[in-house]
Amino acid sequence: MSEHRRKPPQPQGGGRAAARRGAPGASSGRRAAPRGATGSPSSSYGSHGSGAPDDGDRPYGGRAEARRAAQRSGSVGAGGSRRRAPDGSGGGRSGAGGGGRRGGGGPGGPSGPGRGRGRGAEPPRKKRFIDYPRAGRHGARRWIPSWRLVSGVFIGFLGSLMAVAGISYALVEVPEVDKAAKAQNNVYYWADGKQMVATGGERNRQIIDYDDIPKEMRFAVMSAENKTFEKDKGIDPMGITRALVNMAKGGQTQGGSTITQQYVKNARLGDQSQTFTRKFKELFISIKVGRTVPKEDIMAGYLNTAYYGRGAYGIQAAARAYFDKEAKELDPSECALLATVLKGATYYDPAGYPEIDPAANSKDNTERAKKRWAWILDEEVKDGRLTAEERGKYNKFPKLQNPRSNTQLAGQTGYLVDLAKAYVIRNTDITAEKLQQGGYEIHTTFDRKKVKELEKAVKKVQKDKIKPKLRPDKDTHVQFGGASVSPKDGAIKAIYGGEDATKHFTNNADQTGAQVGSTYKPFVLAAAFKHGVRDPEGAEVQSDTERTVVNPKSLYSGKNKLKIQKYNGDVWTDREGKEWLQTNDGDQSYNAPTYQIDLREAMRESVNSAYVQLGMDVGLDKVKETAMEAGLKDDTSMASANYPSFSLGTSSPSAIRMAGAYSTFAASGEQNEPYSVTEVEHEGDTVYQHEKETKRVFTSEVADNVTDVLRTVVEKGTGTSARLQGRQVAGKTGTTDGNKSAWFVGYTPQLSTAISMYRLDDDENNKKREFLEMFGTGGEEKIHGASFPAQIWQDYMTQALKGAKVVNFPVPKPIGELVGETPPPPPSPTETEEPEETTSPTPTESESSKPPTESPDPGESCDPFDWDCNHDGGQENGGADGGVDGGPGGESPPATEDPTGGGGNNGNGNGSGGGFISGSDG
Repeated sequence: MSEHRRKPPQPQGGGRAAARRGAPGASSGRRAAPRGATGSPSSSYGSHGSGAPDDGDRPYGGRAEARRAAQRSGSVGAGGSRRRAPDGSGGGRSGAGGGGRRGGGGPGGPSGPGRGRGRGAEPPRKKRFIDYPRAGRHGARRWIPSWRLVSGVFIGFLGSLMAVAGISYALVEVPEVDKAAKAQNNVYYWADGKQMVATGGERNRQIIDYDDIPKEMRFAVMSAENKTFEKDKGIDPMGITRALVNMAKGGQTQGGSTITQQYVKNARLGDQSQTFTRKFKELFISIKVGRTVPKEDIMAGYLNTAYYGRGAYGIQAAARAYFDKEAKELDPSECALLATVLKGATYYDPAGYPEIDPAANSKDNTERAKKRWAWILDEEVKDGRLTAEERGKYNKFPKLQNPRSNTQLAGQTGYLVDLAKAYVIRNTDITAEKLQQGGYEIHTTFDRKKVKELEKAVKKVQKDKIKPKLRPDKDTHVQFGGASVSPKDGAIKAIYGGEDATKHFTNNADQTGAQVGSTYKPFVLAAAFKHGVRDPEGAEVQSDTERTVVNPKSLYSGKNKLKIQKYNGDVWTDREGKEWLQTNDGDQSYNAPTYQIDLREAMRESVNSAYVQLGMDVGLDKVKETAMEAGLKDDTSMASANYPSFSLGTSSPSAIRMAGAYSTFAASGEQNEPYSVTEVEHEGDTVYQHEKETKRVFTSEVADNVTDVLRTVVEKGTGTSARLQGRQVAGKTGTTDGNKSAWFVGYTPQLSTAISMYRLDDDENNKKREFLEMFGTGGEEKIHGASFPAQIWQDYMTQALKGAKVVNFPVPKPIGELVGETPPPPPSPTETEEPEETTSPTPTESESSKPPTESPDPGESCDPFDWDCNHDGGQENGGADGGVDGGPGGESPPATEDPTGGGGNNGNGNGSGGGFISGSDG
């Protein structure tokens, strides 16, 4: 580069620019040229011979080189030699100014500022934000923080905690009440409104309103657990501190939680673990709940979700478990006891739990409970929640109920609950799953007194007559069933389901399979009164237009081994072509030589031949229709409706259904469906209300005439053992062929009751269960409906109607026409008004012919499992119902494989049993 383009020398002077460029006039020195310079020596210097580098030709290589240049410049002025002169002038070997030996001299030197490697004093160090380890300190003092540092760290820590707490509080959401905390039992009530039992839900709990919780209970838990509950915001810092101190001293680990925290833990978290995460979450939820949820809701929620021992969740269930009373009836002493067991029922329930911990025996638990119970009452006095005068009334420990005596579903209660539960499921929108969640209050129709009296009547017969040890082959597997229905509205007042619902699981009142025998005959008579018999002239076209309504004096044949005719006069034959010969009980004929007997008398003596032929004349389809109108169900046992024996009771409805159907006659033809639940409530709201639906199915003339005929059965016939003193009774006995079941169904204007008896192997694992014969059972030659069933009926009804107003049946109006021929005067003596009840004698080879007597229920239907009876409808057939074969084309009625009829659990299904719950309306 040419000389004339070089920059003129820069003026001397200090400043930041000079420091960067270096001072002019520097001596040449041996190594004055910058490192790495190129070219001739002459080109490295200015044209004025000042020794300054040519800044225009050589800019600094970077920021670091500029700093070094500035340092060199400063060191020159300060005398930056590595060795200082003794006088402190900083001179060096290169001159008075003394740069380094490789640099030029200082300003006083001949060569200008030098470039020596020696550095001058470093500038002051910049202060750090956190002076730790501390500057300017030596040794251990460097590591001792200053008060400023300590204060800053503490304030920063608190600020961080507040920030975390604020963020956590803002982000935390109060969870919904846990499903398990809301799980309750269902409460079943008697007809009088008193509680029967609480059961059937996921938890033994009944949630009640805050207003139903006694203030004494609230005061007790506040004095015992959280004195500041009404003022705190969900947590108690002092309480937590005390708990921590107590834990540090090795004391008990509980005591720091408020009622709000316990409510959150029980009802909203569901997590009972003791982890830091859960505790942290619980703390913030408790704070938010304490600020947002009313104290009343928190207290009610806590007392309704807490566990009190004895399987009781919530204050209402606890009041029942410990004192057998409603929560609102608790006194301060009882409330203090329940507040005591909240500390831990295992060690504070006086009943003891030695099976859990030997230390939790009754003696030690009672001592602990008494001490804490007294302490809670004293604390209430200190807190001003109980006066000293009131406290003085409760110096005696409260009397508790024995938890082992709370059998819940034992006896008849389990059958009642099953019946009501099934009714709810089948007749409301409440599903089984919803019932399982609990919380429903189910008001039933069951009369506690009547249930007790019915059970008592059955047990009396069992105790006096049934001796399994004495007669193991005759008196074992004996079962009784019973049901009582109100004719006024169909309400089921009482049932007998079996010995004990916890031992015998089939509900015999709703059980299916036991044939009803001659108790079916009233439906045949009602069909004849309602529809009449068909005119044989219209037989060819099976016309229903020509019919004649019969009256009770209409005549039919009472002959034994009667040839049963179709309405066109043809004899009914079995599938093998043998004629159907209907037998009577004991092979007995009535009113020889004409054998004609009127329908009243035939009902009174339970003459099979007359009613089988009457059923054929009316039409078995009409008989079935009439039975269903009265209240029976079209189940699989009704399949035998195509065979003559159908009129003799080969079907097997339940005791509830039979009582309900007979109540239609008691109500003069108005039918009310049997029901067991009047109302269902859920959390205070009514979700179901029974509505009475009365249907007129028979005219009063039809129903009242049936009743009038059935009255003669009790007054003069087979049912005299069911008489009630001073009351009119109508009813019918029933005994099946083979003596495998016996019934008595009877009624007064106010109550209809059915009693059944049979022998059935109750081993439900045995798929081939069979009904067993009852010959010799109870020491009787043969069991009739007039024996044990009628006796039970009489004992029960006497007590059930005790104190009730005496009501008579309506006087029946004339009905129908006389059908049949008038019989000539009988050759044998006339029957007496009150003939002595005797067992029918064994007939001789020649056919016996006797006037009607009060024989014990002469003969009914053939058992569907008796092959010889069912499959021999010809002349050799000696069965009481003449067998079930002999249908058109040789067909036989379908036999039920399971004698229980497949009615489902407790007979509530819609199987062949025709149980009470069968059908859509239950």
